[in-house]
Amino acid sequence: MSTGQPTARPPDATSTTGPAIEAHGLRKAYGKVTVLDGVDLRVETGNVFSLLGPNGAGKTTTVRILATLTAADAGRARVAGHDVTADRGRVRRAISLTGQFAAVDEKQTGEENLRMMARLSGLSRAASRRRAAELLERFDLATAGRRLALTYSGGMRRRLDLAAGLVGDPQVVFLDEPTTGLDPRSRQELWQVVRDLADRGTTVFLTTQYLEEADRLADRVAVMDAGRMVAEGTAAQLKAQVGGHRLDVVFTDRAAYARHEQRAVHRSPESLTLGLPTDGTALEVRALLDDLDPERRDVSRFSLHTTTLDDVFLSLTRTRAASRQEPTHV
Repeated sequence: MSTGQPTARPPDATSTTGPAIEAHGLRKAYGKVTVLDGVDLRVETGNVFSLLGPNGAGKTTTVRILATLTAADAGRARVAGHDVTADRGRVRRAISLTGQFAAVDEKQTGEENLRMMARLSGLSRAASRRRAAELLERFDLATAGRRLALTYSGGMRRRLDLAAGLVGDPQVVFLDEPTTGLDPRSRQELWQVVRDLADRGTTVFLTTQYLEEADRLADRVAVMDAGRMVAEGTAAQLKAQVGGHRLDVVFTDRAAYARHEQRAVHRSPESLTLGLPTDGTALEVRALLDDLDPERRDVSRFSLHTTTLDDVFLSLTRTRAASRQEPTHV
């Protein structure tokens, strides 16, 4: 795929200088089940924005509303400067959506898939051939362009699927867990695709359950849980919320482990290891160890690590899960 200088998008009547995506108070329920409960978000033009959350948090529903595939029960949203309800057609012309599974025609070649999408987008036969050739080259598929998509690896199919979505040069690309099921090499290849898109000025809205993916790619990260946004900021800002560093402490027995389990952001009961947030300074680490083991008999060893987005994710979602289990009275 291309790693050269980004090419500027041609002037477009639908382009906007404001945020690429903004939403206020989005709500959605299916029967008595609330899926979104007042979601607000803002994504600046040209940024990579990553939305994290456990299964059932509302990530895919958010994407479907922003991509005009599902109507919100309440709230409002604009994508590429257009209202997702009043201007659905303009929104759809400005976006691309790639889901968890590659949607390519396996009985056609890679080139035929792209030429078909270009024709459906209104390009002439000659323009479709040129666009297909350009995208095959850009996504490192030129040598496989004449092969049936049936013969492609999982990573190649995902790249072809994403290339098909870029035929119309969209302003905003939605990627809903695009690396699900891919091997590490294929994931790395897709990450490079996302970087190339951002370098070209395209706004990317990425949902993922791979925390490393968000950490490496996103300008800003949001964590969603139970239909609500529970945190948002840069990866560094979110990590700072749980201490910036993590002290992994190995306890001598299960009783000592259990006494401190609730305060941990990382748990490994098999190895009797708990990870606790800290600022990483020697003063605080000493104080934390003294607090955990004042008699010097419960801790066998410890190690200090930089906080990861996994720690942020587990800390935020575990806290909310615990609060939901507590009885409430109205």
